[in-house]
Amino acid sequence: MVDQRRAERRQAGLVLALLGAVILVVVALTTPWHALPAGAPYVPPDPARDFTPAEIARAAAFDAAVGPPAYLSLGLTVLFAGLLVATPFGAKVLGVLRGPWWVRVILGVLLLTAILELLRWPLGVWYEIQLRDFGLSTQTWASWNADRLKSVGVSVVLTSIMVVAVIALARRFRRWWIPAAAGAALLTVVASFVYPIVFEPLFNDFRPMQAGPLRSDLLAMAARDGVPVEDVLVADASRRTTALNAYVSGFGATRRIVVYDTLLKAPADEVELVVAHELGHAKYDDVLNGTLIGALGAAFGAVLLYWAALAVRRRTRLPGSSPLADPLAVGVLMGLVSLATVLSGPAQNLISRHVEARADVHALDLTRDPAPFIAMQQRLATTNLSDLSPDVVEYVLYASHPTAPERIALARSWAELNDLPVP
Repeated sequence: MVDQRRAERRQAGLVLALLGAVILVVVALTTPWHALPAGAPYVPPDPARDFTPAEIARAAAFDAAVGPPAYLSLGLTVLFAGLLVATPFGAKVLGVLRGPWWVRVILGVLLLTAILELLRWPLGVWYEIQLRDFGLSTQTWASWNADRLKSVGVSVVLTSIMVVAVIALARRFRRWWIPAAAGAALLTVVASFVYPIVFEPLFNDFRPMQAGPLRSDLLAMAARDGVPVEDVLVADASRRTTALNAYVSGFGATRRIVVYDTLLKAPADEVELVVAHELGHAKYDDVLNGTLIGALGAAFGAVLLYWAALAVRRRTRLPGSSPLADPLAVGVLMGLVSLATVLSGPAQNLISRHVEARADVHALDLTRDPAPFIAMQQRLATTNLSDLSPDVVEYVLYASHPTAPERIALARSWAELNDLPVP
């Protein structure tokens, strides 16, 4: 029996190493590490060149106001996850639950999620108050609480599916991590298709962009770019925020470009540049590449769960030789997934920043006009109160996009490279 367990661990270790190597190769090959050619002139980011002292001060004040609740919320998340992984707290809390094992699993997910959300709710209120003080939030408290509850509900549903599947497989198979890895990868791919259709409408209403010159120009630009897009939709974001944004979601039959209704107040050429950026994501299959990396990462995480559960079994007092086969393992599973999400965040942000820079270059290549691009970046930064000079920790933890000064510097470098007037 001991030899069999050692063989299983060796096999899991080999699969883990193989998946890790595949992920590194895929990331290396799909990430645009250099958005501009090697010969492009370097232009240093300089907030003072494009933003007034008052704008810089306001952005810094906003960052100082929202930083404490954001960091405290992150700290609580990590602390709670550590408590579930390193102590028998989760098993003790879930020990009071009764019923079939799968019912206890779902109730356990709901209970632990509720505990964490109750701890973080005041911090969310604090954060929302800062958004209101700076004019970024247009929500009522009723709609804010409803959105937060919907978000918790979606999280409980998705987490329950994952945890029930893992525990069911661990109860049925000795090498449960093999089907778990395959299932996690498949679920990630399915979610990429389903999320835009099922979950996004829970938070926003979408309508096709009104017929007119702007819509015609955007569709013509997409056709000229050779990017098949199902539709250009407008989200009713103004009922929540004054911030400007647009994004691309889904791929294949579900691909669509979504523009915040707040963005439509900007000049048409600036809106076109934002959409041209989103077309860049579609052009380079960024959603598909992200889904592939996410699927591989989910498979890697499923195998890693096997090793991690063995490592924390004694501390968490989980019974049996296969600790994740017991409903009491819900806390350990949720804690490990939460810690993995936080720890993988900086790597995801690093990749995302390079992908976003390539989409910026695509927008410049498509429109051949850096002046409105820079004007749009200034508008986005001042309206959204983006941090113009984040510190290293904030940049690593939260920056999924280059800063506004970095994006403006990229545009000026592109202009010099293409022998165009530098704005």
